[in-house]
Amino acid sequence: MTSDHVPVKSPLLPVRHPEYDFFICDIFNASPKADIASMEHPIFSLSTKPDHRIRHYEHNGAYIDIKPSASGLATIHDRDILIYCISQLMAAMNENHPISQVIRFKAIELLQATNRMTTGRGYELLKAALERLRGTSISTNIITGSKEQFEVFGLIESAKVVRETRDGRMQEIEVKLSDWVFNAIQANEILTLNRNYFRLRKPLERRLYELARKHCGKQLEWRVALDLLRKKCGSNSSIKEFRRLVQEIVEEDKLHNHIPDYSIFLNANDMVVFQSRGTVPAVKQESDSGMLIGHLHPETYHDARTVAPGWDVYELERSWRDWFSMSGSEPPRDPDAAFLGFCRAWQQKRGSPE
Repeated sequence: MTSDHVPVKSPLLPVRHPEYDFFICDIFNASPKADIASMEHPIFSLSTKPDHRIRHYEHNGAYIDIKPSASGLATIHDRDILIYCISQLMAAMNENHPISQVIRFKAIELLQATNRMTTGRGYELLKAALERLRGTSISTNIITGSKEQFEVFGLIESAKVVRETRDGRMQEIEVKLSDWVFNAIQANEILTLNRNYFRLRKPLERRLYELARKHCGKQLEWRVALDLLRKKCGSNSSIKEFRRLVQEIVEEDKLHNHIPDYSIFLNANDMVVFQSRGTVPAVKQESDSGMLIGHLHPETYHDARTVAPGWDVYELERSWRDWFSMSGSEPPRDPDAAFLGFCRAWQQKRGSPE
């Protein structure tokens, strides 16, 4: 048999639960979502072995120190638990249900929704992930929800098994999220992920997708120097090894187009280019009889901080909405662009706050 007839294995994991409609729960259907702060900064380890490094990351005035427990740093696959929790809470908010930092869910629903094994091994890995999330400690000046945390905190404050079967398998889990994560949820500093994120095999592929989703978004492309990308990924590899790892993913993506939403290229000048496949959904502006203008997209708040540095973007939003309601004008066709224009005018008139 010639090589032309040899089936090429997909770099994506198989869909382990094809009969399961992702993120269906009793009240709402939740799309997978992640907080912008941990998409931007390298909080999670890319190692598949216990990682006991103490990590310090600093970029453009933002810093974060991450310290492991005896179990090691939380990994990018452990992040699935946070994504699941964030997704459920955001869906609840969109349905005007009250939310709290404590969320209870069935273990099997999380395993199915994140494309994990539902065998005994799957439950063991879930317990270990909860331990690493609880044990990893963080100190940072990165603000979520306009609130800056100065104390040391974990990614989750606590986790417990509420019910357990006779053979030791978890049935229900209760997780209390950290203030840092919960502030981001309340402030809507969240982005939607492609569901094939959970099918990416390599930790580095997941991290590259997160960065592309955060920085490229719906733009045509995003370019970043290889060394800066290595820093943003939190990779411990040498630049030579990191180049090899990225090039391997680039070659696989050329064959399979498996990276969700974005294609990846590495040029001769060590510049990594992410190009949109045009599959990131447009922002849906939700209408409400009590609101003239729908919700703003989370990325808009990030852009507002850039055009009006130092100002509280949520106070600016309130001022903008108050101004708009008094103006008697028709709702803008593009509220996000209209708000950013307001922020630019505000900055030009008043400058940065003292």
